[in-house]
Amino acid sequence: MATIVNTTEEEPMLAVVRSTAQLAWADAGPEVADPEVARLCAEAQQHLLAGRWLDMATLMLASADLLLLSPSAPDKGQPAPPLSVSVSVRSFLNCAALLCAAADLECILTVICNLVTKAGSEDEALEIAKLICAKLTHQPPADKPTLRIKVLFSLYNLLPSLSGKAMVYRKALEVAAAAAGKAAADCVVPTFKNIDAFVAYWGIGKPEQRELFLAVTRILKDHKGMTKDYFKFLNKYLATFDGSADDADAIGAAKEEAAAAIVEFVKSSDLYQCDLLDMPAVAQLEKDDKYQPVYELLKIFLTQRLESYLAFQTANSTLLQGYGLVHEECITKMRLMSLLDLSGHCSGEIPYSAITKALEINDDEVEYWIVKAISSKILDCKVDQLNQLVIVSRHTVRVFGMPQWQSLRSKLGVWRGNIANAINTIQANKVTEDGGQGMQGLMIR
Repeated sequence: MATIVNTTEEEPMLAVVRSTAQLAWADAGPEVADPEVARLCAEAQQHLLAGRWLDMATLMLASADLLLLSPSAPDKGQPAPPLSVSVSVRSFLNCAALLCAAADLECILTVICNLVTKAGSEDEALEIAKLICAKLTHQPPADKPTLRIKVLFSLYNLLPSLSGKAMVYRKALEVAAAAAGKAAADCVVPTFKNIDAFVAYWGIGKPEQRELFLAVTRILKDHKGMTKDYFKFLNKYLATFDGSADDADAIGAAKEEAAAAIVEFVKSSDLYQCDLLDMPAVAQLEKDDKYQPVYELLKIFLTQRLESYLAFQTANSTLLQGYGLVHEECITKMRLMSLLDLSGHCSGEIPYSAITKALEINDDEVEYWIVKAISSKILDCKVDQLNQLVIVSRHTVRVFGMPQWQSLRSKLGVWRGNIANAINTIQANKVTEDGGQGMQGLMIR
């Protein structure tokens, strides 16, 4: 954010109006310009004395239009400062000075943003913030997006209202998404790690969360090196639909994102477990003519083996190519998925013959795929080469839904019972041992 140095005793807001008015009327000549500048300054003076901050914001934003559209106010492309969850924000604005002919747009917008701190109520501050956001988001997408995001983040930190903060943050994401450039995205991406803290701090509901997560996915979609985060926020977005009557009208709009989440899961070489099948937003694809094959592909990867995938690929090769899925990569992942399925259905030991059949490989390839599964951290096991067995101690479960939670609960109950029995046995033996030592002492006496 621009550093503002006090070089004049004129009120900063009046200086903004005067400077921008002079620039706006510079080509009209002094006979026309001077009266107009004086009129605008007089109007601003009246708003200032009467404490009409919303009217002042309207006037100042109208004056700033010239600079927003001016190529002489460059987009500096510097990262925006991180947002703070704290309610108290140190004011970066004491007094302003303004401006020479070069016109520092960031400085002007900083002065305008500071109006929210002068408002008589949170509602008035929110209305001022809405005016500023509307002005900054309704510019051409490629017109100074980095600067506009920086100004919005400063506005965020100045606002007292939590709902206002949430609204301003979403507007910053809107600017970044529309700009479709790396510099704009780089301003907001570092804040995504704090999204959960922001949501809890703002106290926003499901519809607002849904809008927020969707905005994040649109920024991350084409951002290199952010595939995992893209999938994570797709999941967060889809999880906001719980299948209730309240979601009936909105859930249909999530089909494209549901299909995108499935494709990202299938593509990823790091993801072997997901809960997509349990989400109503994904389940709706099963009955959708366009996306039903994509849903079927997800079911194959999460519940079936390589044989089913190969049959699907034969019938849907064009569809897979359309989604950018590479057949060889899908086979590699499906073999590992099939190995996990074997691990879940065995009693701790998998014969080599079962692996060669499920993965459709030769006997001498078994250990290669075992090592590949171990290096992917989805399987812990020992190989008994003599008996041609793989002894599994841990494996990743492809789907961890309600049945898996119930199974885990049952296992924990059994373990708890075994531990209780062991404790009782130890205590009983201790009592017997202590009693025997007491009797022995009596006999010696």
